[in-house]
Amino acid sequence: MGRIGSLLLFFTWVAGLQAQSAHKMYIEQYKEIAIQEMHRTGIPASIKMAQAILESNAGRSYLATQGNNHFGIKCGGQWTGGTVMRKDDDYKNGRLVPSCFRAYRDPEESFMAHSEFLRDPKKNHRYGFLFRLDQTDYKAWARGLKKAGYATNPKYPQLLIELIERYGLDQFDAMEPVDPALMVQEENYSPSLQQVNDVEYVYARPGERPIEISMDFGVSPDKIVKYNEHIRRPNQQLEAGERVFLQKKRRSYRGEKKYHYVKEGDDMFSIAQHYGLRLDKLLNKNKMAEGEEPAIGEQIRLRGISWFESKPVLRSEEESILPEELKEDLPADEDIQALPQEEAGISKSAEAEESSAVELDTVSEAVNLDSPAIAVTEAQPQPVEVESPETVEPQDTATVAEPGTKYYEVRKGDTLYSISRRFSLSVEELKAHNELESNALRIGQQLRVR
Repeated sequence: MGRIGSLLLFFTWVAGLQAQSAHKMYIEQYKEIAIQEMHRTGIPASIKMAQAILESNAGRSYLATQGNNHFGIKCGGQWTGGTVMRKDDDYKNGRLVPSCFRAYRDPEESFMAHSEFLRDPKKNHRYGFLFRLDQTDYKAWARGLKKAGYATNPKYPQLLIELIERYGLDQFDAMEPVDPALMVQEENYSPSLQQVNDVEYVYARPGERPIEISMDFGVSPDKIVKYNEHIRRPNQQLEAGERVFLQKKRRSYRGEKKYHYVKEGDDMFSIAQHYGLRLDKLLNKNKMAEGEEPAIGEQIRLRGISWFESKPVLRSEEESILPEELKEDLPADEDIQALPQEEAGISKSAEAEESSAVELDTVSEAVNLDSPAIAVTEAQPQPVEVESPETVEPQDTATVAEPGTKYYEVRKGDTLYSISRRFSLSVEELKAHNELESNALRIGQQLRVR
């Protein structure tokens, strides 16, 4: 190899080191927003970081530097914000012409817009299946993005997987979000827009006042007071890590969950803040008056309203309604969920049979429930009426069904506790009816409820 060849190898090696260094700096800079978005929307942080690195050349692309656009998202028909023009793949009269790309206020807004692009209800037919994949299975997500048509490059999945494995991005998929009360006290903390339920908010720094936040984000102090029930005046001092909404909160939750299970320390205001809901609307959905608080273990409706559901047990009546076996280990917003099908040992054929029902549920949940132009009636799961032993063959009971017996088919998100509440049973009675030794359930399982 001659001198010229050696020099080329040397410069290639140096360029590779520089690229690696740029990638590592980029990852360190944006990993937190990727983790936050993962917990908000369900998109793996590893996938988001890999896509951002690839699409923006680790923040060095023209779109990233000129428009804070780190995912190459085009304007589309409804975009009203800033724009950046750049030749891409649009032709007019056979000639390549500049395409319109979105420009964002900061890179964090671009990361959030990428999430909303993938989970846009109008694109559910393309990307909806991704959100039913395991959040830690980055390979399935990478292949799924290609299948959905996100990119035309046939090697797109391999490029994402290679980046994830080279930089260990999958470690972020198991990380919990940073405590905002600690985050805002760091010296280098710079306030940035966050989002929940399609509503923008920021975390307050220690002692910060709404009038200061209004100057930083261009929202009038009066509107900040109007949008936040806990803020009474523009000069009020705020606690570190408080959520301060910059837009009006929603009437209903637009995410997948229908209920929040109350844990110790919860109150209706904190639940409303957590899901970006107006407190008065949340109270109304649950037939509660201002000042009333639900007992620990109660379920609080987040979407729609059902006049057939009873009012939650209030904490003034009973501190906790949790069964003894769940009191110690109840997670933040749900009890023991139905197990995924593969964990429960269900065959691939059974999984295929159930997929259509899950897909319909997901599609219905993605509809904008606040839109006055759309009337959505949420079908409530009903028990199966068994007229004879031959009509339904229970999967998990050894006894033959008697006439008049009722069964309920376990659906995604169901728990022993939520099912027992629905049919006025205790958890122990439900377990006894079905000879269950544990609290684990699986989707599609038939439970005797009478």
